[in-house]
Amino acid sequence: VAATTSCQVLPSARCLFDEPFQVKVGGLRVGQMVTVKAASTDERGVVFSSSATYRADGDGEIDLDRDPSLSGSYVGVEPMGLLWSLRTDTLHWYFFKNKVVEPMVVKLSVHEGEGEGDGRMLAEVTNERFLIGDGVSRLPIKEGNVQGVLFTPPEGPFPAVLDLCTFMSEKRASLLANKGFVVLAVEVYIKKIENTKEIHLDRFEEAMDFLRQQPKVDSKGVGIISRSKGADITLSLAAFVPGVQAVVWINGCSANVGFPLYYKKRQILSPLLYDFSKVIPTESGARIVKCCVKNPLAEENKGSLIPIQQAKAHFLFVVSEDDLNWDSKGYVDEMVQRLKHHGKDNFETVCYPGAGHLLEPPYGPYCPSTFHGLVRYPVLWGGEPRAHAVAEVHMWKKVQEFLRTHLSCEETKTKAML
Repeated sequence: VAATTSCQVLPSARCLFDEPFQVKVGGLRVGQMVTVKAASTDERGVVFSSSATYRADGDGEIDLDRDPSLSGSYVGVEPMGLLWSLRTDTLHWYFFKNKVVEPMVVKLSVHEGEGEGDGRMLAEVTNERFLIGDGVSRLPIKEGNVQGVLFTPPEGPFPAVLDLCTFMSEKRASLLANKGFVVLAVEVYIKKIENTKEIHLDRFEEAMDFLRQQPKVDSKGVGIISRSKGADITLSLAAFVPGVQAVVWINGCSANVGFPLYYKKRQILSPLLYDFSKVIPTESGARIVKCCVKNPLAEENKGSLIPIQQAKAHFLFVVSEDDLNWDSKGYVDEMVQRLKHHGKDNFETVCYPGAGHLLEPPYGPYCPSTFHGLVRYPVLWGGEPRAHAVAEVHMWKKVQEFLRTHLSCEETKTKAML
């Protein structure tokens, strides 16, 4: 009697978005070649897919934690390869997943034979990847100048984190809240980016105050996490606004880019501008804009350099060495040198070779290029898919450890002292 092929997602077919799974296939013939496929549709209806060919062992089983893919979207032992290698045929497209109340749904299937052809399907299973954990509340906020979404875990108290999104996304905020932080996600731009003339720190200060007033918050200061343009605003908040205790800066600049920066009705930093003659075109139609930002250390641009040496916060600088959007590595090297020059040791740096600009919570599809909101054409983000995926896993753990260390609640501190 022919065995029935099974495909399992362990420990459960339902998990959090940032949790790894184990895929096991059973009931195959010894040495049988099969293709395991994954498919997921984003919120705009675009289908992403991946596939990998495996050979069954002496028991007619395949375990993606143990067995190498022989060909397909990736090769070698990659337990989560089916997820990070998900790609779409639509050029320059990002996997849109922002409705955190609905899971990312991944259909996994096992097919006869090798390659992406339509071999007969032997088994299938659906993996639901939730962005919001049990008991975590999601509350849209519109209060004064504070506009965003607040995520609060059950029980408490918890440290407070402001997630400053260059373009609004609730994913990182909700996943952080699952780990025991009260997180407010706010967007950098209140108007469309093309209508933005200046940026005011006061609005973000108001968001910090709002966070600190939440009943479940018990940290004196606020942590801030941001990437790209949001990352330089985060540095400015740490330098000019009291109460910033910890900063996670991901692939940004050391200067105030793009728009004049105001605080308490006064311009505090001039904008570091772009030179778009330095755009590098590529065959895919996406361009490389890394060299377009002017040099913040040039005499005429020094008014844009953020005086982070006056900040009391602890900094975690997260750098992708293959960031094609900014010279993140160069900016961090300069900031570290400056902090050391001022006798500061309130920083740590993590560098990821082979990772691109868009570092996110782990296990989402790697994105090589997308339409860029500011320059209005597709840009290359950089990175090699596998190295980028590895970086995201490491970064996500590091970020949580860093925020826990530097935002420990008063109660936790007291307990630690007893």
